[in-house]
Amino acid sequence: MISSPANEKVKHVAALNKKAALREDEGVFVAEGIRLFEEIALSDIKEAYFTEEGLAALKQRGHSDPDILLNDGRADMVNQAVMEKMSDVVTPQGVLAVVKRRRHEWEELLPADRAPLLILLEDIQDPGNLGTVLRTAEAAGASGVILGGCTADIYNPKVVRSTMGAIFRLPFMRLSDLGICFPVLRQHGVKIHAAAMEGAEVFSSRDYTGGTAFIIGNEGKGLKEETIKGADECVFIPMAGKTESLNASVSAALLMYEAARQRGYGI
Repeated sequence: MISSPANEKVKHVAALNKKAALREDEGVFVAEGIRLFEEIALSDIKEAYFTEEGLAALKQRGHSDPDILLNDGRADMVNQAVMEKMSDVVTPQGVLAVVKRRRHEWEELLPADRAPLLILLEDIQDPGNLGTVLRTAEAAGASGVILGGCTADIYNPKVVRSTMGAIFRLPFMRLSDLGICFPVLRQHGVKIHAAAMEGAEVFSSRDYTGGTAFIIGNEGKGLKEETIKGADECVFIPMAGKTESLNASVSAALLMYEAARQRGYGI
């Protein structure tokens, strides 16, 4: 059992939680908690750490993966003080994994057996917003998410937690500029709708039963002008009162659920 917070493994995991560049260099991220652990493929776990309480909770739920990880040397038992040192949350559940990143391909985001439904995010800064968009996208039947520009790191610990496991189930891709993907989407019959007021149509008046992509912009500044010009059309969400804008994740949810409703997903 690791009992010292000064242990090199412990310090390294704590650094992974804090430093995006280190996560990028090593091609990993940190996932904490019982529910997230249950979503991870055994082959994707590079390292795992359990307290006695965390291990007992997993075994009570019928999981054998912790024993496999402990037996093959990929997991260590730790005490509560060590888990708190590694953790990004105030009250850790005693289960933490360092997970290998997966690279998603266009074929996953653009399925051949149904009309694609994509959410494109430009410069979304808030980790909670980003995680919520992924979670909602999965719930609404989206085929994938594309992150563009300066959108927050999807492997930020807060984002990972906010996805509630969707990060392991929903294909996503990061691009330096969303415009890069526009030709690819059009080649696959996807119509691109920018959420903006300029020359816009009410979102509920459009047809989303075919291939559809929605673009959501920065929480404060909205979409870049060149991004709006590159879209096929603009749609807006009507608002009463003096409200000037909606939260980015709320806007994304309304758009995706309208598409889901039109497609008869039972929502």
